[in-house]
Amino acid sequence: MTNGFDERQKSFEDKWAHDETLRFKVEARRSKLLGLWAAGEMGLSGEAAQTYAKSVVESDLSEAGPEDVFRKITADFGAKGIARTEHLIRTKMAELLEEAKKQVMHEAK
Repeated sequence: MTNGFDERQKSFEDKWAHDETLRFKVEARRSKLLGLWAAGEMGLSGEAAQTYAKSVVESDLSEAGPEDVFRKITADFGAKGIARTEHLIRTKMAELLEEAKKQVMHEAK
């Protein structure tokens, strides 16, 4: 009986690990997409846009949740004198999270 329980527990742990890996990939992809969008809003393109997007992804490692990314984008827009509302940025974050989910799930197949 213990063997069946151990197998079930291992199965749950494996699923949790898989789900966490997917969540991390989706959030990283969302941050990259958001960084590319913000780069475009700031007039960056090419390598400069890619470098900026990478910095947004790295900023998401500061704390749990998306607030570190939101603060970075908001601060960077402010530093460049670009006026974007909180609502617009948060809406774009939500849209790009859904896009990131689609992309990552498509790649996982």
